[in-house]
Amino acid sequence: MNKLTKIGLSALCGSLASIAAANAGSLDVTGTAEMTWTGKGGEVTGNPIGMNTGLTFKGSGELDGGQTFSVTIAQTDKAAWSSSNITLNTNSLGTFVLSSAEGGQGIGGYDDNMPRAWEEVFDTGTSGLNLNLQKGVGSSTNISWTTPKALGTTLQIAYAPDNDGVQNANKGTSGSASDHFGQGVDIVLDINPNFDAGGFNLFIGASESEIAKEKGTTVENLSGNHQEAVVGLQIDIGPLSAGAQISGERLRASTYQAADYYGNSSWGIAFNVNDDLSFSYGEARSIKAMTKKSGSGTTLTGALMSKHDFSDYIPKSRMKGESWQVAYTIGGVALKYADTKWDNSGYSFDVKVPKENRTLAV
Repeated sequence: MNKLTKIGLSALCGSLASIAAANAGSLDVTGTAEMTWTGKGGEVTGNPIGMNTGLTFKGSGELDGGQTFSVTIAQTDKAAWSSSNITLNTNSLGTFVLSSAEGGQGIGGYDDNMPRAWEEVFDTGTSGLNLNLQKGVGSSTNISWTTPKALGTTLQIAYAPDNDGVQNANKGTSGSASDHFGQGVDIVLDINPNFDAGGFNLFIGASESEIAKEKGTTVENLSGNHQEAVVGLQIDIGPLSAGAQISGERLRASTYQAADYYGNSSWGIAFNVNDDLSFSYGEARSIKAMTKKSGSGTTLTGALMSKHDFSDYIPKSRMKGESWQVAYTIGGVALKYADTKWDNSGYSFDVKVPKENRTLAV
């Protein structure tokens, strides 16, 4: 088994700077610093010492009539630009967001919303998962509109003129970065009546992106567009939170032995002892289905041939993960721990590759 042990020490730098203008608003800069010690079993570790730093620029202000705006620019380790957004909060027309491929708009903000003490099952430091998550247009430069909340319910629509996963600069275009997808649209209904005080949160989302003609190939798929969907429910009863969700992605692949669709599911339960201490357990599963293995002269070889017959069917590959977590906060210092195991990684089919990691962060 491939074991990974990761110990992290992080410090919140807080507000590093604040710049204010009489009319335009203010700009705050916050940052984080993290030091890690990572040990890997069954692999060459080398020097186990690592570090990570990040900066976030957050600007906000008020327009005429009481409407507000904000802009967020995030820079990851070594001042590498990560993502940004510009948000306009109107008085009666809802919220408009221009997002530069942050991944959180549309159904991308609902890839795994299950209760947890710290992180998603796939985001506790396990390497080599290559887990496919439904993102819709969230990974491309997009514009979204969220309706004003009515009885705890909002409707969000996100649109990308070309769902190509590119972050465009000012006055820039993505050009021919991707010839596979055209325009894409996400729609998400979020029903959340008084959820913060106990209750439920139901969310339903769908995404569709046009599939452009595959250049340089003789095989075209004219059966429809790229589609994604998600539905989930979370319930809060006192200190206990529980939830489950499922999502799927239909790629409509036009070649043989290619990914045809993915199906994901996750569930979690968290117990909040008090405002400072919480425990959780969560599971996540993912299935990958392939197109036919033959029809154009292609066949499976090696170990796969010895295990299966020569039919056109390729069995699905499956991944399952589970994570126990605890989080404790005292005096502004947070102690977080996760014990995570995956029975497979990278959708391995012939020989499963399990993963295991234990992550401690302060």
